[in-house]
Amino acid sequence: MGRILTQDDVEFAIKGGSIYAAGGGGWADHGRMLGTAAVNAGQPELVSMDEVDDEAWIATAAAIGAPAGTTAWQMLGIDYVNAVKLLQERLGAPVYGLMVGQNGKSSTLNAWLPSAILGTKVIDAVGDIRAHPTGDMGSIGMANSPETMIQTAVGGNRANNSYIELVTTGATAKVSPILRTASDMSGGFIASCRNPLRGSYVREHAALGGISMALALGEAITDAEPKGGAAILDAICATTKGSILTQGKVTDKSVVYTSEAFDVGTITVSNDKGDYVLHVMNEYMAADGPDGQRLATYPDVLTTLNAKGDPLSVGEVEEGMEIFVLHVGKDVIPLSSSVVDPTCYPSVEATMGINLTDYALAK
Repeated sequence: MGRILTQDDVEFAIKGGSIYAAGGGGWADHGRMLGTAAVNAGQPELVSMDEVDDEAWIATAAAIGAPAGTTAWQMLGIDYVNAVKLLQERLGAPVYGLMVGQNGKSSTLNAWLPSAILGTKVIDAVGDIRAHPTGDMGSIGMANSPETMIQTAVGGNRANNSYIELVTTGATAKVSPILRTASDMSGGFIASCRNPLRGSYVREHAALGGISMALALGEAITDAEPKGGAAILDAICATTKGSILTQGKVTDKSVVYTSEAFDVGTITVSNDKGDYVLHVMNEYMAADGPDGQRLATYPDVLTTLNAKGDPLSVGEVEEGMEIFVLHVGKDVIPLSSSVVDPTCYPSVEATMGINLTDYALAK
């Protein structure tokens, strides 16, 4: 039997999703809007892949874009619903459920409103437990597939006449950039529904249980909150099976926004043992120790937090801050087929200028 998601679950999803956001952006406010609308509009239902038929259609609900505060984006909850409707029309069959490409401040909740309104299930599976810079990393093996896929996008700033509805079909690598362009043209942020796949494929290739992991983490954080920051950090480590990799003062932040819409660079955290370097591409992708040795690499989870236990996105970290770095090793989380796909790494390595593959794909 599935789990009916409640208002409490909205907060759990945001708190847990914010840790798995791994320094990535997104907005807790957007997640709260989606989740609250969902639990007020109907009864969104979370179902485990154990309950899903092999032939059922499962698509991915996603928000596309990286809008800075400077762009005039507008994304309404109904945009997520209409994206699903457009995909079902083109598919010619009902979508049983929706998964998401990654956990995050809002992405953990992307499937909830369509579930409440259309009755599609919230599938307890994700393309990646944590957030990541490229769509390929959450595509559960479809990034380089020649198979024709349906992708839809809906949204945009109505006042600027930037509202767009788009249905496109083709190989994922060819049509995904079209959605990113539509996002840019709509104001920088757009709702999408894409890549309908059979239940049997999702069961084999997704990271199963990814939504309930975020909910459990959020619940543990909530329980620890009355006891203060140290208790919250302990609860996060215990629930994720992670540890505090280092703590110290931010002595350097060298992160720049590129023309490809990525935040790229490094953040240095210093203490009496030396300098620890966090490598950034939207999210934290790797950490090096004082003598340059690699301590953590994607798909490990890396998240920065303050002493109160609040997760800090890359954009929120500033020089002079005292921060903690959480590390959850890839050996204690379910991994999707896309995070162990060698073809997902070269473009990221080229942008970041560091080796990820040797560490990420090592057994």
